[in-house]
Amino acid sequence: MDAVFGDRKVSPRQYEIRNEYDVSVPMRDGVKLNVNISRPDSKGKFPALVGLAPFNLDFQDDYIWPSAARSSRVRGTPSVNIESGPRDFFVRRGYVKVTGSSRGTGKSGGVFQYTGVKEVEDNYDLIEWVAKQPWCNGSVGMAGIAYYAGLEPLIAAMQPPHLKAIAPLFSFWDDYRYFWWTGGILANGFLKWVNNLVNNDIHTDRSVLLDELGEKKFKEAIAYALADKDISADPGLVGILKNPFALGNASVIDILLHPAICPYWEERGAKIAFDKIKIPAYFGVVTHRPGAMYHWQEFKGPKKMVYVPPAYVDRPFYQFAWELLRWFDHWLKGMDTGIQDEPPVRIFVTGANEWLNAADFPVPGTKYIPFNLHENHSLCEIEPWPEAEALSYDDSPASRGSIKYSSAPMVENTEIVGLASLKLYTSCRGTDMNIFASLWDADPDGKETCLGRGYLKASHREMDAKLSKPWHPVPKDTNPQPVIPGQVYELAIGFSPLSNLFKVGHRIVLKISSADDDPENLFQVGMYHLCSQTPNTVTVYHNAQYPSHLLLPITRGNIIGTYVSGGDISLKNKEFMKLK
Repeated sequence: MDAVFGDRKVSPRQYEIRNEYDVSVPMRDGVKLNVNISRPDSKGKFPALVGLAPFNLDFQDDYIWPSAARSSRVRGTPSVNIESGPRDFFVRRGYVKVTGSSRGTGKSGGVFQYTGVKEVEDNYDLIEWVAKQPWCNGSVGMAGIAYYAGLEPLIAAMQPPHLKAIAPLFSFWDDYRYFWWTGGILANGFLKWVNNLVNNDIHTDRSVLLDELGEKKFKEAIAYALADKDISADPGLVGILKNPFALGNASVIDILLHPAICPYWEERGAKIAFDKIKIPAYFGVVTHRPGAMYHWQEFKGPKKMVYVPPAYVDRPFYQFAWELLRWFDHWLKGMDTGIQDEPPVRIFVTGANEWLNAADFPVPGTKYIPFNLHENHSLCEIEPWPEAEALSYDDSPASRGSIKYSSAPMVENTEIVGLASLKLYTSCRGTDMNIFASLWDADPDGKETCLGRGYLKASHREMDAKLSKPWHPVPKDTNPQPVIPGQVYELAIGFSPLSNLFKVGHRIVLKISSADDDPENLFQVGMYHLCSQTPNTVTVYHNAQYPSHLLLPITRGNIIGTYVSGGDISLKNKEFMKLK
């Protein structure tokens, strides 16, 4: 049952498992956390893998046949929350697995506050406690996905002495910009889906905003939010705001009522001290957790990164087992597994359905080509014309309009991998507007597959010059300003990571709207963003003065530009036949 990696070795499967449940671990402030410990049934000392989360602890190591994320429930809880990694696989190969409940959840003491400083400190304290146990050799790593990995960059920046390597797969990073408030637009669907008592095993929580404002001003902030037209259109949010002290509602209220970057979000990744992260890190990236790609260049320690297929990973989570065993064998056991001899960046390319290996990210040799938006709904490299007309769509609760732009059919396979951006010149008849941009692959039969999305509320249009790049605009998100009706504004919108091969005959399609599309797959269910309830008209300009364009990262193909004709010079070409 052991894999073979050429002439390199990995830890063999050789140990039975000894489990210790409901172990109490003291934190620096006296709060005690509850953890389960699984270790090799041996007198030796072993490296340990640790993690905390607010999820049901009891089913993290159940023997359950894997299924797609969000497709099943176990003990009444969505199986998507089984994120701590495969116990038997690692323990039988000489690792201790320590999995615990965050403070205020499960059987742990204290008060739960979503991804707060106390939770980061708790992970630090758990790492150091584990390192001192008689069954640990003093080397500790962190492995898991999503929440179990979410705080790893912040923990690593605190430099726990015994933390030797991390594997933050689908970590939170900057939780404001890259998850809850992308472009200043709230992901209210996922907010309600994630932060509730079905997913989180909370027994005590308290709002951070309540601590910040005091009870009187806290209630005033709640009343102000209930008067907001956009928020009040969401019955789920209204129900939570009307019951602010009900168990499980504190996290939603804190996220909802911190709508701009402030100390609350700075503590949760908006300001990561990358210069303090020294230990090796294996980053995992998925479309809805893209932060590692955005911050790859800032991280200076030993590193690897993988961008997974769009299917995400099954639950219970097991797919990375062999890869992470090689990673931790190398850094926690000093074994030559060969993992450091391989390309540091691996990206799954849809369309080709193959892996692209690269020495760095952005992929070396990437060329960023602007595809201009045109009045005839075309998307191509041709310069915009001086007198080109603008296009408009209406947005209201009754009618969510949109505009589509499409390239000609590809005459060569064209690979787009990396970060893309949209420079959009727009105006509206309101004092703000939401831009929802999406990129699609349209096959010859017209079937469209969404590849990535970008969001921006026009009031968040000011960009952070220090963090932004042409292909990755980063809003400041600190001081939103309304727009003047009718005035043209330049908006810069970044997309979630792209990785797709547009095959011959396929088209690149850009859609601009002010609302999410219906979900295409199971994982997207509930991932809606808050829409405006104020009727509006959004106008997009694409002339020589206002050259709206899409900047695409091309890693293969597009040597001489796309063919507006589609390369069709056959007698069936309708445009050709008109010339006869």
